[in-house]
Order: sequence, then structure tokens, then C-alpha cells
Amino acid sequence: MRQSSVTLVLGGVRSGKSRYAQQLAERESRVIFVATAKVSDDEMQRKIERHREERPAEWITVEEPLELVQVLAQRGSSCDVMVVDCLTIFAANLLEAEGDDRGAVDRRVEALCEALRSASCSVVLVSNEVGSGVVPAYPLGRRYRDLLGEINQSVARVADDVVLMVAGLPLALKGHLEVTL
Repeated sequence: MRQSSVTLVLGGVRSGKSRYAQQLAERESRVIFVATAKVSDDEMQRKIERHREERPAEWITVEEPLELVQVLAQRGSSCDVMVVDCLTIFAANLLEAEGDDRGAVDRRVEALCEALRSASCSVVLVSNEVGSGVVPAYPLGRRYRDLLGEINQSVARVADDVVLMVAGLPLALKGHLEVTL
């Protein structure tokens, strides 16, 4: 991994995107893992526990559902790489926090992109690619899908590398591809 790079890893559900991001980060000695998920039910609790067990024990884990800019500012200089898993949940948390205030949402997304541009460590962000799925039946589902797509586009613009995961295989969309199979 190059010094102070930003990598966006996109993919569908169970495409291997988190595993790929973890493999990129394992090359560095000082890793901070930022988990955006909150325990909402038993299934989510099990998923969070499984992900914790899969990560190296020496990694520092920060559980932060919304304030990614703050984590980058406060913790970025204390690590070589920060893994943010994932923007998919971050988008849901953002909608929950800001509701219909589109200006507040846009300001938070722009602040995240600015923080990525000036990050003192490399950052690997994981996100679901939802643009190929079915159109959600409900307005909130459509707002969420659209917001996540917009966040992915904004982060991709500032990223050095963008990788699409399909069936566990990385496909470079932008920049350099790290093959970690």
C-alpha cells in the first residue's frame, strides 16, 4: 500500500470486499479499524462478533457510527492505515441522524471527503455497490439507495484507488490494483 493513499472497495453483499480491505491493511503494522455498525438485533450482533474474530487481535477497533471525520482527525496520525467498514451502514446512520435535512447530509459527506484528502494515514473504505439492484419499493429505501450511491461517487472522486469486488475477485476501476488472493 502506498503512503497516505485512499482506497475505496466496492461490491455487493458477500463479494469479498471486507476481506480484501483487511488484506490490504494487514501489510501495515499500525492499523485502526473503524466499525460503523450499531447492534440493532441478534443477527447484527452475530455479524459484528464474527467480524471482530476475523480481525487481527493487535488492531485497534474504534466503534463510531457517524463521526468518521472526527476519528480521522483524532486517530489518523497514530496509525499507518485506517479501515472504515462500512460506508453502507454510515449512510443509514447519516439518514437517521439528519433526516430530511439534505444540506446537513451534504455538509457531512463533503467534510468526510475533505478529511480523506488531508488524512495523515492511508484509508481503506468499504461500501456496498447498490446501483445494480432493484428499485426499493418505499421512498425511504430509494432515498437511502440514492444517498449511498452519491457517497460512493464522492469518495471515489477523492480516492487514489477504487476496486470493485465480484465473487471474491478484485477489479480495478481507478488507480492501482493490489492483488491479494
